Amino acid sequence: MSTDNDNLMQAEQSIEDITKDQYLTFVIDEEEYAIGIAYTSEIVNNQSIFNVPQTPNYVEGIVNLRGDIIPVINVRKRFLKPSKPFDEQTCIVFVEYHGYQLGLIVDNVREVMFIEEEFIVPPPSAKLSYYNQFIKNIGKVGDKVILLLDLDRFLLQE
Repeated sequence: MSTDNDNLMQAEQSIEDITKDQYLTFVIDEEEYAIGIAYTSEIVNNQSIFNVPQTPNYVEGIVNLRGDIIPVINVRKRFLKPSKPFDEQTCIVFVEYHGYQLGLIVDNVREVMFIEEEFIVPPPSAKLSYYNQFIKNIGKVGDKVILLLDLDRFLLQE
C-alpha cells in the first residue's frame, strides 16, 4: 500500500526526470548563463525592491512577492560587473534552493533550453576571472557556449 510520503517522493523524482536536462538561460553583459529549470519558480519584470541596510553590495534588497519576503541578489554586482540601470529587459528570476527562496536580478531572460549531459563539460581549471568560481559546468549547444551557474558557490561563498 502506497503512502502519501511515497507518492510525494515519486512525484519529486518524476519532476527531476522531466527537468533533468532543462536550463533557464539568462544574460549578463552579453554572456549567456543558465540554471537548472527545476530550481526556478517564476520570473517577474517590474517589482518594488526595498533596501536593507548593512548587507553585501550585491544584495539589492528584499521584495514582497504575494506576502513572502524574499531577498534579491543582483547577479551583475555579484560577478563584479559594472552597474547598469534596470530597463524593460531586466528580470528577477525567483529560485528555490535547499528550502530557501531568493530572487536573481538578470539583464535578460532568454529561454528554456535542453542541454544533454553529453554536451556538458567542466570549466577550465585556470581561474580566468572572478566570476569563474561561480561556474559549475559549461554547456555546448551548437556553436553556443552556456555557462552553468553553481548555485552553492554563488549563494554561499563570500
